[in-house]
Amino acid sequence: MRSRQRMFAAVMRLLLKCLRLGRRRRFKLVRQVEQLWHYGHLCLRSLFYNSFTDSDVVLDSLFEPVYWLVDHVTRWFGVVFVALVIGLTSSIVAIVYICLLPLILQTYTPAWICWHLAYGHWNLIMIVFHYYMAITTSPGHPPQAKNDLTGVSICRKCIAPKPARTHHCSICNRCVLKMDHHCPWLNNCVGHYNHRYFFSFCLFMTMGCIYCSISGWEMFRDAYAAIERMKLLEKERLQVAANQTYYQTPPPTFSFRQRAFHKSVVYLWVLCSSVALALGALTLWHAALITRGETSIERHINRKERQRLQKKGKVFRNPYSYGSWDNWKVFLGVDVPRHWLTRVLLPSPHLPHGTGLSWDLPPCVTEQRAPLLAI
Repeated sequence: MRSRQRMFAAVMRLLLKCLRLGRRRRFKLVRQVEQLWHYGHLCLRSLFYNSFTDSDVVLDSLFEPVYWLVDHVTRWFGVVFVALVIGLTSSIVAIVYICLLPLILQTYTPAWICWHLAYGHWNLIMIVFHYYMAITTSPGHPPQAKNDLTGVSICRKCIAPKPARTHHCSICNRCVLKMDHHCPWLNNCVGHYNHRYFFSFCLFMTMGCIYCSISGWEMFRDAYAAIERMKLLEKERLQVAANQTYYQTPPPTFSFRQRAFHKSVVYLWVLCSSVALALGALTLWHAALITRGETSIERHINRKERQRLQKKGKVFRNPYSYGSWDNWKVFLGVDVPRHWLTRVLLPSPHLPHGTGLSWDLPPCVTEQRAPLLAI
């Protein structure tokens, strides 16, 4: 009896030892897995760690392939966009000369004829001049060598001096002085030396489209009604042919010249009205930026700075704004009153104030403001 009890106790002790050993091995395996997990997580964080990382940086990293694709597509398709602008503008001018101008000369009074000829050709000259200057004028680039300018930082992408208001264009792969944006319709950056040409082109193109839309409204209504009448008569002619009623006279059809004339008038009015709305909104947006003395990029920078200072109970002031009226004078290069005619209402290739490397007070500014730190 005792031998059986001893044997049973020995078996139980052996079983307990096996259970303890299995539990220890299992716990040891779990600890090893946890250690490997923490070690791998630490290695991954050490490879991608950045003290400046936030949600914006993560989104920029995720959209980097999209940015790369847009940059390269815009760079290669810039010539196509320029050709499209030239082609559409040339088609409108051709329609005006071939279709509308003879009608104006036959129906309008001499005073209205002189007005249309003078205003139309002046507007066309301003559009062509400013568009040509905008696409051929370099926006300005900072020098690659070291200089003695104060407040110059270093661009992280091209490793070159970066003066105030200068930003790097990923499409041109260069820093641009007073960069506003890269315009694919110009195949060029909008910067210090061609910003005025870009805005003037947008303004005069909008004015020309509004002029064509207003002056051609009655012609558009007549042409649209004629096209609808052509469709109706064509439908009736097909019905007559299907019924084979040869004793009926087929309805008259419009000639090819009449069809082309009416469709050209409708094309002109629809295109000019659409461009007037879209380009007019863009022109008003840039006019508001010029009034505040800032570019499209600086608007975002100034907004963040304004919010940061507002939390501290301070007021932000744009160091490059001299007041609404003086901002326009500086932008347009108006130093004396006669410049409103020679430099604004007539084509003028004059250079903007300053070199884009430093921002001294322009001579046309009436009141000197207190110096502020550059943003």
